[in-house]
Amino acid sequence: MVTVADSLPGLKRFLRSLAAGEAGRQMVLRLVVAFLFHTRRMSCLQTAGAIRTEPRHRAQVGRMLQRPGFLRDVCGDVLRRQLLERHARQRGRFLFLIDATLCSQAGKKTENTYSTGNRQRRPQQGRRFGKQKHARKTCHNFTMGLLITPEGLRIPFSRPHYTKEYCQQNGLTHRTTAESAADLIRQLPLPEEADVLVLGDTAYDAAVVREACAARGYDWIFPCNPERVLAGAKPRPKVRSLLKNWPSRSLTTVRFCPGQGKYVHYRRLSPHRVGPKAKPRTFYVHQEKRAVHAVGEVQLVFSTTHLQLARATPDDVKILMTNNLRLSTKDIVELYSLRWQIELFFKELKSTLGFHHYRFRRFACVEAWVEVALIAFLFLEGHRADQLHRCRAAPDQQRWWRSQRTHGLCQALAHASQLAELQFLANRLQTPGGITKLQRLLRNALPQENRMPNS
Repeated sequence: MVTVADSLPGLKRFLRSLAAGEAGRQMVLRLVVAFLFHTRRMSCLQTAGAIRTEPRHRAQVGRMLQRPGFLRDVCGDVLRRQLLERHARQRGRFLFLIDATLCSQAGKKTENTYSTGNRQRRPQQGRRFGKQKHARKTCHNFTMGLLITPEGLRIPFSRPHYTKEYCQQNGLTHRTTAESAADLIRQLPLPEEADVLVLGDTAYDAAVVREACAARGYDWIFPCNPERVLAGAKPRPKVRSLLKNWPSRSLTTVRFCPGQGKYVHYRRLSPHRVGPKAKPRTFYVHQEKRAVHAVGEVQLVFSTTHLQLARATPDDVKILMTNNLRLSTKDIVELYSLRWQIELFFKELKSTLGFHHYRFRRFACVEAWVEVALIAFLFLEGHRADQLHRCRAAPDQQRWWRSQRTHGLCQALAHASQLAELQFLANRLQTPGGITKLQRLLRNALPQENRMPNS
């Protein structure tokens, strides 16, 4: 936590473009500080005391989050466009990674939750086990996209998943996760001439996602759905039938090192993974151009990391499919390996920022909570980009800022905030008036119910 709101460099300037009023911006600032510097489980109580000299009651956080129009006022689309305009150059390839993340919820009255558990009855012989009853676990689902610029800037996007029951109660349109991902693709704030490659797992090998990519002129790489069939007259063979006699096919060895090559800027690698001692990754691949039913002419890349190819089964082989017929086999394999960056983003969002630590009954509060968490992530990325673009930055400083992830950026901001607060205290202690003001600030740092009488 911080003592005064001005101790965090550049945060007020970063939030100046939000459409929220002064009270709304102060609440967003408080939430962002809590996301960046929380020391234990994230909660409304921590948010209320994020700025020590301006404490609030924890109930104010929930009331502000569920206020009508608050989510619209704090929407980070303006901040995303500003980051792209300031730091993203149009030359080079943009990567847009799509995936969904779940947040577990245990409350029965929590809105817009659903269960992912298997509720089917077990065989008769096993019913004598597991007689103890457990609380029904539910979850919230968020479809997210991570835009990675040619310089390595990461910009997150999000769409919440609404259940059918929640849509009926609130007059909303039900959208599947694939349809939400297609909406994110259509609404990307990029110029028409931008070179964009969309990456996703098998869940997004859907017609609606491919149509959205075609409408924007984007390329895509997805793992092929195992039920897909080749084009032609019936009966159509499945794509997996091409794996017959897999070891006898002519395979190409693809080897690349994550810390080297033309895609190194898209990865946020730690320093120990860069250098001559970094271990390369080896794939054994086979490429074919085929016409797939309901998809069209595509490139199919069969890849495996199995060392003994004679023992490799079809289950050990991943089938990648792309509409870009000009990409080389090595580029397809290496580009798809970058999809893992969104999994790292989910890990940082939950473990470092604690965005899944919420307990709200109303889903409107959850939507605002998640949007502010993404604004905190945007602020970290903007601060990192500002440091990289400083004219006087030394090469070792550039290297340090280039490799920092969310945890390292939070630590750097905490150090800068502490230095600013020490300077603030030193300035106040030089004059009697400053000491009196400092005493008043420290007194106000305690909640009203914790203050001693006559203090």
